[in-house]
Amino acid sequence: MENDFRADLHCHSLYSDGTDSPEKILLIAKDLKLSGISITDHDTLNAYTKDLQKLAEELEIYLLPGVEISSTFVGKTVHILAYGKKLLCDSFRYFLKDVQAAREDRNKEILKKLNQIGLEICENDLLEISQKYADYKGKTIGRPHIAQTMVEKGYVRNLQEAFDKYLGDDGKCFAGGVKYHPKDIIDKVHEASSYAILAHPHFYKRKNFIDALLSMPFDGIECYYSKLPSFYEKKWVNIASQKNKIISGGSDYHGSVKPHITLGCSWVNKETFFRLYE
Repeated sequence: MENDFRADLHCHSLYSDGTDSPEKILLIAKDLKLSGISITDHDTLNAYTKDLQKLAEELEIYLLPGVEISSTFVGKTVHILAYGKKLLCDSFRYFLKDVQAAREDRNKEILKKLNQIGLEICENDLLEISQKYADYKGKTIGRPHIAQTMVEKGYVRNLQEAFDKYLGDDGKCFAGGVKYHPKDIIDKVHEASSYAILAHPHFYKRKNFIDALLSMPFDGIECYYSKLPSFYEKKWVNIASQKNKIISGGSDYHGSVKPHITLGCSWVNKETFFRLYE
């Protein structure tokens, strides 16, 4: 039955800040009877290999290439989910390398600010955290790894405190670093004949900020997200419908680092998935 089709379009593997390999994510998806999946690591498509595609075919799971890309708008971080088979082309991968280089510069600036206030963390500390579960070449290292390091060093009690006090957009050690405007990212995604979706819009609280974002040429909005209460989801579904945008969704699964979020807890139906897939 078509109603049995469920696809999770937002999850992270060891190639960014998740704790599971891409292969394990597919196996979990199979156990959960998901029909489709998109692994959307931060600023990298390194999860997508021929072996992973072969495994997806063996498991009879549709694998949609995806990536979550960082941008900045009036001093705030904006995440954009990109979907499409043509994202795997050389030109788009080259673009992501430039995005990753800006991320690395940002990490260094954050570490500098933390060290200045007595919270000593070095780049090797981040490498150790990122390799704790597996040593994957091409892993994207970012603020979640810094936050985890802060927890392990006893500087904060949990990841949320790290972001609230130090690493979030309003934190005392925040660094911009990301040089791309959301429109730049959207244009690059469209050049690759793919779709650009505004990720977790409920993160943004100011109406003027949201209105400005929604005036940009996004193809869709991530309305179904993680364990977001249904009244929040309904709000964004209505907005997406009014603006004739794709209504997307996913769990934002990260594995054991966020154990309360399970793969497939948010998903899209067959019609939405194949609009992006084909």
